[in-house]
Amino acid sequence: MLIKSYTTAIETYLNQLSFKQEPKNLYDPITYILNIGGKRIRPSLTLMACELFGTPYVRALDAALCVEMFHNFSLIHDDIMDQAPLRRGHKTVHTKWNLNTGILSGDALLILACQQLNKYEGIVFKKLNELFYETALEVCEGQQYDFNFEQSFEVSVADYLNMIRLKTAVLLAAALKFGAIVAEANEEDMNQIYAFGLNLGMAFQLQDDYLDVFGTDNFGKQPAGDIISNKKTYMLLKALDLVDSTDRNTIVHWYSKTEYSTEKIKIIRQLFKKVKVDILIQEEIAKYTQLATENVRQLNIAEGKKEQLNKFATDLMQRKI
Repeated sequence: MLIKSYTTAIETYLNQLSFKQEPKNLYDPITYILNIGGKRIRPSLTLMACELFGTPYVRALDAALCVEMFHNFSLIHDDIMDQAPLRRGHKTVHTKWNLNTGILSGDALLILACQQLNKYEGIVFKKLNELFYETALEVCEGQQYDFNFEQSFEVSVADYLNMIRLKTAVLLAAALKFGAIVAEANEEDMNQIYAFGLNLGMAFQLQDDYLDVFGTDNFGKQPAGDIISNKKTYMLLKALDLVDSTDRNTIVHWYSKTEYSTEKIKIIRQLFKKVKVDILIQEEIAKYTQLATENVRQLNIAEGKKEQLNKFATDLMQRKI
């Protein structure tokens, strides 16, 4: 319920924004991507963190919008790189308009995200600015690694964990730290809330990988989509480390095929279970979840607020958010 109240505040604030009207094919795609749904989890975390450290969330609305705008900028460009036709059940920007418009509107949205931070002053502005640029660059690095991995089987589990840290977890962590910065929390608490977001982001992405292959409810996604699209994931890379040469050749054979195949899904699932990577990934998820819990324990906030943060983490991992 708390996240929903933050989401409502973000939606209201977004609706109050007025972009320039011309050129329409620059600004219309920006309005479009910001209004085709999304759970607004990251900006909600900025507002929540701000209040956790004793400051009204309204102070963090501009920082939250910066996070949301950057996230949507990255989605526009990710969709171009992936040649994706749909985003949140709607046409992607480059599909609805064209490739050049997608690139340029994405660039403009990134600049608008930067401008949101100009609402802050002094040390708060400096810290927000430094974290924003550091995070933005890391997300780009993660996206490049992900793109590189598509072309190679010489990817280690450590490489993959680093990639999801950069591509997914750092923005979740930065969103929380944004709120702490606006609230002018102490350095120790800012670092702990960031680490909490980082560990939770890692656990969430690994669970997403697991549920894609073995989940009973795929939350609107195509079952075994990662296997179908030959994505390098924790389970695949761990399996390649553990299988014998015959099974490795089988995996490489099936991951060289691009057409849909129920036989491929069945065989890969069997090989994953054979070397118990379905269990190993759950142990990895538990490890990062425990680290996140320990980060919360060390925060200098009231116990009730710690419970609130742990409840959010539980709901996120159980896909209740």
